Amino acid sequence: MLLYIIRHGDPTYNEHDELTPRGTLQAAALAKRLARYGVDKIYSSPLNRARVTAQPTCDLLDKEMGILEWANEDLYWDELAYVYEPGKAEWCFRTQEGIVELRSPEVEKLGKEWYKADYFKRIGINPLPACQRLRAASDAFLAEHGYEHDPNEAKYKIVNPTDERIAVFCHHGFGLTWLGALLDIPHPVAWTSFDISHSDLTVIDFGNNPSGYTNPMILTLSNDSHLFAEGLPTRYQNKIEF
Repeated sequence: MLLYIIRHGDPTYNEHDELTPRGTLQAAALAKRLARYGVDKIYSSPLNRARVTAQPTCDLLDKEMGILEWANEDLYWDELAYVYEPGKAEWCFRTQEGIVELRSPEVEKLGKEWYKADYFKRIGINPLPACQRLRAASDAFLAEHGYEHDPNEAKYKIVNPTDERIAVFCHHGFGLTWLGALLDIPHPVAWTSFDISHSDLTVIDFGNNPSGYTNPMILTLSNDSHLFAEGLPTRYQNKIEF
């Protein structure tokens, strides 16, 4: 099975939660790319910016869109947000302070108990419940598709092997947190070592190994070749062009 994790296109983030004109073009370019090899199932977060990014792919492939309530990143924001000034907040792992702190030797030594880091105590949040809820929802989702997670062994039992390609249209903070849960790596590693930009495609392979178990492997992370193919700006987070 191939799992596609796709961030929504460039958004307005206004009350209508729409895409900008650039984001609309990104969604159309992505649909063309996904249609080339096909997608068997398409899911989206319930938030509008994710759904309107997924819609061109649904239209082009004549597929229904399933809604994953647990992929709504608003469900995790309050527990993972750092209010660094009155009225101003950011994901706790996206501030400069958070990136530095979460890469520290202290956090590295904590390993699976990363959530005990002094950084979280200092900013007044407990990130563990949100991460546990996301992991549980992820495990249930993958079990429905034939792969049962064994967190103690950091692998998945292949219950019903499939060659399906499954696309999930979601969000930035959610997507990075999901990668930590999927790959069984400490969340600070996923949060500070990876990133995903607008409409970009991350592909994770659940190989159907003869052993009956699989370890998900990232084949490509935040790939934007569909934008290049359509002559659109390949601009990471609207800041760096490469």
